[in-house]
Amino acid sequence: MSDGTPADLFFDAAIGLLQRVRDEEAEAITAAGTLLADTVASGGRLFAFGAGHSSLAAQDVVYRAGGLALMNLLAAPGLVGVDVMPATLGSRLERVDGLATAVLDTSPLRAGDALVIISLSGRNALPVEMAVEARRRGAKVIGVTSVAYATETTSRHSSGTYLKDHCDIVLDSKIAVGDAELTLDTIPAPFAPASTVVTSALLQAVLATTAATLADRGTEPPLLRSGNVDGGHEWNARVFEEYRDRIFYQH
Repeated sequence: MSDGTPADLFFDAAIGLLQRVRDEEAEAITAAGTLLADTVASGGRLFAFGAGHSSLAAQDVVYRAGGLALMNLLAAPGLVGVDVMPATLGSRLERVDGLATAVLDTSPLRAGDALVIISLSGRNALPVEMAVEARRRGAKVIGVTSVAYATETTSRHSSGTYLKDHCDIVLDSKIAVGDAELTLDTIPAPFAPASTVVTSALLQAVLATTAATLADRGTEPPLLRSGNVDGGHEWNARVFEEYRDRIFYQH
């Protein structure tokens, strides 16, 4: 580790990754934002899915101020964050064949919808099967993953493929295998993960593109306002009513 405090070095690493995804993924971000805008315009619904810590980025774009009201969380017990006990069970569930199909079978996802699947490694059975099944059902899939894992690890899906192989659009987070940005001679393991910071920024960039694309086409994007500003609840109530058949977290 070079000069600078660990905090400085982590910020430098995160900023460097953000600059890389801004520059290197610009075309994919535009394509993903346009795909979501097309889905909204055609009457489709939007979903986001991630397991474990990848679920944090999915939750970040659902029911939040400044975000698209139509983004719904596709969730299943034991897969949302680290709420399951023991937490290690969540890691095991990501490797279970058939689980993604069961989740989709009991979800409202249908043909014409769009699903964002977030998986840092993209190697486990769950995200691969989720992408395959969602596309088979006629949904568009945007994958957010670290493409490096596909060259430096082995797939845990029976097909030998990764999430990136089954998406309409792939957003590469550029996160190194292992998801730890810092090392110290006095610490035996690398530390300080940046995947949540980068993945959340990627998705917010995509949704900003979606909102602007809809506006450019003459359509008011269905955005939510903060409930902590005057008029926020009234604004949101109007959006909820207008799009009630495409918003599932208020039912």
